[in-house]
Formats: sequence, structure tokens, C-alpha cells
Amino acid sequence: MSITITPPAQEEKTPFRLQLEAAVAGKHSQASPFSVAWSEGRLQKDHFAFWVAQHLHYVGHFSEWLGAMFADCPHKDARDFLLQNMWEEEMGTPHTELLIHFGEACGWTRDQILSTPALPTTNGLRYWCETLAKSHDFVGASAALIVGLESQTPGIYIRQLPPLREKYGFTTDETIFFDVHISSDVVHGERGYQIVEKYADTPAEKQRCLDLVHQATEMRWMYMDGLHRELVRRYGEV
Repeated sequence: MSITITPPAQEEKTPFRLQLEAAVAGKHSQASPFSVAWSEGRLQKDHFAFWVAQHLHYVGHFSEWLGAMFADCPHKDARDFLLQNMWEEEMGTPHTELLIHFGEACGWTRDQILSTPALPTTNGLRYWCETLAKSHDFVGASAALIVGLESQTPGIYIRQLPPLREKYGFTTDETIFFDVHISSDVVHGERGYQIVEKYADTPAEKQRCLDLVHQATEMRWMYMDGLHRELVRRYGEV
């Protein structure tokens, strides 16, 4: 199954699309202290492994949330996208395995990664996402989880990947998790924007989706702040 994405030219973007983009940019986690420390090469391999363990508590459930959205969705084009997104997360080598592979390259064992408990802020993001996926209609959940969260990923990872290879010496194979998400989440994020634009078809629906995108960016920032505070507590200033 394949879905062709054609990003709109700047002059073709609707006012609502521009509002959605501004909502994401206003609290984009690429500017969080943790992301900045990573992109500036101020972290250690042990820090990256701890991030892997925390991130697994979040992304390890993403396909479950997509499944809940799929079950609620009455529109074939949106269902096809959600199904493709789930398929990419789980089939072949699951994305969670690529993440664990990177954690092992950082020096942690699989058991260490899987047995590390979630921080309260990590659980906050995880359970917020679960609640959104199961209690909101697919339009609101798409605004929050795909536009508000997933569309941020390429902008974060494109800054984090170069120092991993250039400063820390990770190989392309060890960091394939980032390559996969830089490319795939551009497509996923764009499709999420298109779905929300299409099906949020009243002023009230548009405002509700904007509010959910704002909430999503706040939740991801809170999660990243929790990581940064814990690293400072454990290792000192980073």
C-alpha cells in the first residue's frame, strides 16, 4: 500500500494550515534544553542510552494508539494512512528494535534498556497520548499525535544525527533509527496535516485541533525537560 504525499507550495497553504504549523513551531522540542545539549555535542553515550530507555516507553506504544484511531475512523483515505503508519512501525524490523539497537551501541544491554522505569514526565506523555487516542475522535487525535507530536520528529533528529556520527563515532547502521524517522515522519506529518485540514471543517473544529496541537507540543517539551532534569541530577550539568 502506498500513499503519495505532495507537500503544498507555500502560496497554496491555507490560513488553517499556517496556524497549525505555527502551533507546532511555537513550542518545538528541537529547542528544548535536552535537544540543544544533544545537538551541541554536550551529552555522553550513557545519556543517549537513558534517552533510549525513556523513549521506548513512549514510541513503543505509538502503533497501539494508531490502532485505536483506525478503529474510530470512518474515512477510507485516513484509515489507509493510519494502517500504513502502523505497518511501517511494526513490520520488517520494528522501529522499536532499531531504537534498542542504538541503545545497545551506546553501551547498555537490552535488559537494562527494557527494565529502566519511566520517569513521571515520560509517563505523563505516554498516558496523555493513550487518552487522546482512545477518547477523542480521529480528527482530534490526528491533530495531537500526528501533527503535534510526530511531525516534530524530523526537525529534532536532523539536528541530533550529525553529532552522533561526527563527534561520537556511531556508524550508519547503529543510528539507522534516526535516518528512518527523518524520512518517514516527514511523510507522516504531512499526511496528518492534510487529514486535519480536510476533516476539521468548522471553525469550532479548527480551534479544537489547534488547541490539541498546542497541548501536544507542551507535553513533548515537558517530557524532554524531564529527561534533562534527570540527567543533571544523575551526572551534573550537561
